[in-house]
Amino acid sequence: MTRQSRTSPAASEQSLHQAYDTALLDLDGVVYAGGEAIAHAVESLAAARADGMHLAYVTNNALRTPDAVAEHLGELGIPTEAGEVITSAQAVARLIAEQVGPGSKVLVIGGEGLRVALRERGLVPVDSAEEEDLAAVVQGYGGPDLPWGRFAEASYAINRGVPWFASNTDLTIPGARGIAPGNGAAVEVVRIATGAEPQVAGKPLPPMHRETVLRTGAERPLVVGDRLDTDIEGAFNGEVDSLLVLTGVTDAEQLLRAEPRHRPTYVDRDLRGLLTGQPEVEPCAEGFRCGGWTAVATNGGVLELRAEEGNEGSAGDPLDGLRALCAAAWTVAGDGVCTLDAAKALARLGL
Repeated sequence: MTRQSRTSPAASEQSLHQAYDTALLDLDGVVYAGGEAIAHAVESLAAARADGMHLAYVTNNALRTPDAVAEHLGELGIPTEAGEVITSAQAVARLIAEQVGPGSKVLVIGGEGLRVALRERGLVPVDSAEEEDLAAVVQGYGGPDLPWGRFAEASYAINRGVPWFASNTDLTIPGARGIAPGNGAAVEVVRIATGAEPQVAGKPLPPMHRETVLRTGAERPLVVGDRLDTDIEGAFNGEVDSLLVLTGVTDAEQLLRAEPRHRPTYVDRDLRGLLTGQPEVEPCAEGFRCGGWTAVATNGGVLELRAEEGNEGSAGDPLDGLRALCAAAWTVAGDGVCTLDAAKALARLGL
């Protein structure tokens, strides 16, 4: 798919929760981290919902069921129905059901979220590669205690020619103690043993976006996430707008170096960004201006930030400076990746 490269964060005169009918929210790094709500998340989501925005929670983690996720969100102070949670387990179950008959047996390498999603589609989860008439193998995150033998079971079936599916291929997953191997790492184990390639459903691929739209009925969706390679790329592939929040894995330097499919429509600190408009980034004689900041790409290969005359002490919101820097970096990079040195500019912003 060819799309015009974004060269600047967009502006919005309306608050985002009024400009879009549905927020498609990632969970880890956006709504919570390590099981605890991220600052400002609960009250921001409550305000957006009260003003008419529909909220849907979209996760690549196939381990927990929608009921379990909704219960956790409720405990954090975010009242949620199970139907407002969309998982990669649901997306991959639909993908499988479209290719095998009702009542087909599917070997499950993962947790309860996969089993529930398969049953919802009229499929039969099984545990052994020796089952007769096995129609598919599906692999999803099964938690840190998933036995190694499960990967062998998958390999036996796949090496016999049974079709292989994966909920997602995220290599890592954040947790309370740090970053741990994700389902993508487990998929690599089976790939090495089989030489096969799975059909993948989760973000950033189209099956996940399709599942989300089918379940929410969103007409003007806004993807909200913290990861460039899943949330923002998924929005790009689905041709919908996105908001990157800086509460998760993506930092300011990674944002400046984002390739076209990883460039969000909007960027903000946290979920309070849903409740506000977005400032305009304007081209000017020197470079790009936003708020009290001007970003300049110098001939020496450096990104510089300059404050408006008379504002050297404080040019205003550092996030406006980051937006201006994004415009300068992405314009220089075009369809590639910006290689300009932005260290001093980012240090000045404290981002």
